[in-house]
Amino acid sequence: MESGQVDLSDASVLVTGGAGFIGSHLAEYLVDRGAAVTVLDDLSAGDRRNLDAVADAVEFVEGDVRDRETVSTATAGQDLVFHLAANAHVPTSVEEPRHDFEVNATGTQAVLKAGVDADVDRIVLASSAAVYGPPQSVPIAESHPLDPVSPYGASKLAAEKLGFAYGETYDIDVSALRIFNTYGPRQPRYVMYDFFRKLEADPSELAMLGSGEQVRTFVYVSDTVAALVALGTHPDAVGRPFNVGGTEPTSIRELAELMAERFYDGEPNVRATGDPKAGDIERLVTDNSRIRELGVEPTVPLETGLDRLYEWFVDTEV
Repeated sequence: MESGQVDLSDASVLVTGGAGFIGSHLAEYLVDRGAAVTVLDDLSAGDRRNLDAVADAVEFVEGDVRDRETVSTATAGQDLVFHLAANAHVPTSVEEPRHDFEVNATGTQAVLKAGVDADVDRIVLASSAAVYGPPQSVPIAESHPLDPVSPYGASKLAAEKLGFAYGETYDIDVSALRIFNTYGPRQPRYVMYDFFRKLEADPSELAMLGSGEQVRTFVYVSDTVAALVALGTHPDAVGRPFNVGGTEPTSIRELAELMAERFYDGEPNVRATGDPKAGDIERLVTDNSRIRELGVEPTVPLETGLDRLYEWFVDTEV
């Protein structure tokens, strides 16, 4: 998606979770396109420093997405809402399923209610590939059965279904983006960051969780942002979910070997621990056919995205 195609100069936009990884990149994009941007974030996972580049251009509201009064105040006067605030960590959802549901599902209901009351034009929900559960076939299209196996996946599916129900019941435009494995600068956890951290400490050895044969279609953050914006602006995006993921299925072992060779000039002993994360899924390979209908095509190759992530990692690592 060509970034210059979207003019948001007359739009007032709320980004919940806008101090987080994807949310801060989205906020930057929106500011660059002329939008008046409000960010709502409780900073439990986000960081205000992620917004340094646009700090003078956004209104920042520190607050919990479950706090209805705060959400209502932040939503008033908005044309468009991107709802990214969530617990986005599967192991945390396993350890604290009630908290996960309250943030992801109950928090989404608060955003939807506020959007209806404020008569916003559209709400875009950040959903997740976790709603599919273990794939019955790959690549995974939006028509794939929905059978999440983690509390996180279940809470995101509940939020998504609630959003479409609000759309039908209260005549508000709602879209949902099922995000596959997004990576890039400002992502201080998950597999790529973890590999960089381990290789920085000891380039002779690299341990992987699980078998190392887990397969992902990693998508660079700017491509995910392009998909979110398309769901917020395209007339054909309303009332149904869309996938976004990368185009290069890559195993975790292949990723580890690529990163070691590309950035550390070594041949580390890449070994699998055999201990997967709770709620982990073996193969997450996306079918991007539907999002392509909106003019969105992932454009950043994996190696290019890794170069950008490594540059950020080196610049920010203490």
